Amino acid sequence: MSEQEPRPDPRAPEAADTEAGSAAEAELPAQEPWAARRDLDAHAPSSMGVAFRGVNHGVTAQRVIGDIITGGKVENHHYNFGGLDSGQVSGEIPADTLDRLADDFVTHGTPFGRLLERLREERVIVLTGAPFTGRRTAALMLLHHLGATPVHALDREVKPGELSRRLASADSDAGQVLCDLEISRKHPLREAHLLALRARMRELNGYLVITTSGSPYVEDAVDLAAWDPPEPAAVLAALLPKRTDPAQALRLLALPAVAEFLAHPLQIREVVQYAAVLARADEGEIGQYSQNTLEQQVQEWFEEAETPVQLREKAFLIALAAFDKGPYALIAELSDALYVELRRSGGDIEQEPIPVFGTHIGKRLQNARARRSTADEMTEWGPVTQVTAHFHDDRVAPIVLREVWTGHPAARPALIKWLDRLSVDGRPFVRTRAAATVAVLAYTDLPSTMALIVERWAGAKETRRQLTAVSALTLAHRIGAPNIPRIVDAWSMDGQAPKRCWVGVRALGLIGPERPAETLSVLQAQARHQDAKRREQSAAGAGDQQIADELPQSVALLLISPAGEPALGALLPFLDGHPCARTLALDGFLTAGERTSPGARPPLLDLAVRSPSTLAGCAGLLRAALNDRTANERAEEMLRGWIRAADGVPGTVRALESLLPAVAASPRDAARLHHLLDTVQGLDGQPRPATADRMRALLTRPLAHA
Repeated sequence: MSEQEPRPDPRAPEAADTEAGSAAEAELPAQEPWAARRDLDAHAPSSMGVAFRGVNHGVTAQRVIGDIITGGKVENHHYNFGGLDSGQVSGEIPADTLDRLADDFVTHGTPFGRLLERLREERVIVLTGAPFTGRRTAALMLLHHLGATPVHALDREVKPGELSRRLASADSDAGQVLCDLEISRKHPLREAHLLALRARMRELNGYLVITTSGSPYVEDAVDLAAWDPPEPAAVLAALLPKRTDPAQALRLLALPAVAEFLAHPLQIREVVQYAAVLARADEGEIGQYSQNTLEQQVQEWFEEAETPVQLREKAFLIALAAFDKGPYALIAELSDALYVELRRSGGDIEQEPIPVFGTHIGKRLQNARARRSTADEMTEWGPVTQVTAHFHDDRVAPIVLREVWTGHPAARPALIKWLDRLSVDGRPFVRTRAAATVAVLAYTDLPSTMALIVERWAGAKETRRQLTAVSALTLAHRIGAPNIPRIVDAWSMDGQAPKRCWVGVRALGLIGPERPAETLSVLQAQARHQDAKRREQSAAGAGDQQIADELPQSVALLLISPAGEPALGALLPFLDGHPCARTLALDGFLTAGERTSPGARPPLLDLAVRSPSTLAGCAGLLRAALNDRTANERAEEMLRGWIRAADGVPGTVRALESLLPAVAASPRDAARLHHLLDTVQGLDGQPRPATADRMRALLTRPLAHA
């Protein structure tokens, strides 16, 4: 875009159309409904099966837990006593705070003893660990155990190279703690800085503990001290008897809700607060604590960012929520695309290029409370092993998406543009996850999601975008979003918006198995509408032809779904109804029968042999198709395909042995089948299928006795 060209409004959803949504893409043929169902089953996030319980509601603001935990309460302590130009910058931590921390501090399973000896000898150590592992409390306790009191908290914004000079007026015998030292490319931590600090602390007979998370800007010669927190179960077992009597503590620790809570990866602050919750013995509060903690964590993640790096990591969290358990490289790629949109939406017009090399994968996932593993991703070429990333807790992903959509509406324009881009991506996995993300948003806020995303996609010129709208509606219904069947039924009957009507008809086939009779009724009504338009010789247009072609596809999806038996029962009366209903029934039946997979028995044959009623129903429909002048050629070709495939597919011959005699209900029907079996040949020079002769003999025996 040149400097003279106006920049598109990021808040206008129409500006989200990308080059992927070009006219050429709009002309692509629609994905087959069987492939759509396959992609939904293969690529929808597993969290959709476990994370949507209870009422439909958004995430509400709740109290955010702070940094220091004392006496079972979570307290925020901020020590900031002036600028760095005034010499020492510190504040004394109250002695009673240290005493309360010492009373609750758990050292079992930690390197505390080793770190204590190292601090005694070296005077200064740099304590590293993941956020919220209790590293700050560990730093204070190291100083407390050494008797280095009072303890002063230093301003973390001091530069590493200036720290020793700032300690010039420190009290002798005192302890100093500097939590979350800011280490950056401009201000790295070097060995020389630590040597100067150690010399200064020996001179003052004091001790200093610096805490920091992992950073690439720490010189290799700096010997960091790693902090590993105690096990959550050990912390809870140590704290609870101090907040209630021992017998009550044992009873509470044995509760199933406690075991469920401890089964998730936890931060020490969460365990400490849970001990206070257990001590109150409120069963409702105990049961809800785990979910509330997750929501609090997500709210903390999306507090206002101060730097572009923080915003980039927020974009990564959103992408990880959308593509949880997907390939890490894909998540990182698409998160940067979202990051660009968030910066533009936030008014960052003169955007600097995104750094090519950013946060290390390990630290990035650690901050997101996620991990990486390897898994096989299903592709059109077969399974491919990928490095994947996923949250430790399956419940986090939908909470992240709900929080962004309902708690931060200013992020919606960027999120919508990003989802628009994903909806026309060439990778089925990406499109399915875009649909799954929109499904979560619809579950949370149906009116806004329909108006801002789904309705636009349904009426789009790009076929892929329409298909993603179908997937979004289907997945939204799976997770319990309200009113989806009503929306789909209404769209399927919409005579004024052909594109939206097509989306509704396709979605009917995917969500219809739970209500087959109602679904077939809607499809029949649309078939009559299409028939009336043809009779009026109106200019139906391409959209109407697409709808007419889609109707039997949706019928076929119902027949070969788990609801095939009731669907078949509801379809049989169509044979005696309006001519367009009869045509729909035969077309849908044959479309289902033409659906085959190499090495597997045709799904429609599976339906036929499921019960005596399905055998009679399938035989009746097949007999009607063979005797219908507009459908008999398709029916005969379908049968030939089944017979050719039967020799190599277990169970197919037995199914045909049950079905064909039921089809030959009259001498005319039997003669038609005899002729078909006599004339069927192998394909591409292959010998005549042996199944044909076997079926011919089977049909001849009953006639000889007749």
